[in-house]
Amino acid sequence: MIDEGRPLFLQIAETIEASIVDGTLVEETQAPSTNELAAFYRINPATAAKGVAMLTDKGVLVKRRGIGMFVAAGARELLVRERRAAFAERYIDPLLAEARTLGLDPDDLAALLRTRATEGPQTARTERNHA
Repeated sequence: MIDEGRPLFLQIAETIEASIVDGTLVEETQAPSTNELAAFYRINPATAAKGVAMLTDKGVLVKRRGIGMFVAAGARELLVRERRAAFAERYIDPLLAEARTLGLDPDDLAALLRTRATEGPQTARTERNHA
């Protein structure tokens, strides 16, 4: 999991977020403690705490005094909304720009997506190579 080029606390936060989105960490259940995270990833507890604090500030985790950190109610929905927006910005917006450049209308684009989803990219490449 450790990517040397990115801050560890961000990687910790993203790992916890991914666990919430994929359902591994369920809302209202206890999240790993900073000490558990630090031991697991062999990092300084302060670094783990910084990642956890980010998620607390964001409303993804909540502290229950004397018990620990828990996944907040609505955390998954919040994270899915954020990821969808990021997905649209990173992938859909450039896709639409290129589609406009190629003269593809929304129906053409939808048909292309359906074809790729059902046949897969390998089929399209094979057909292109045999043409």
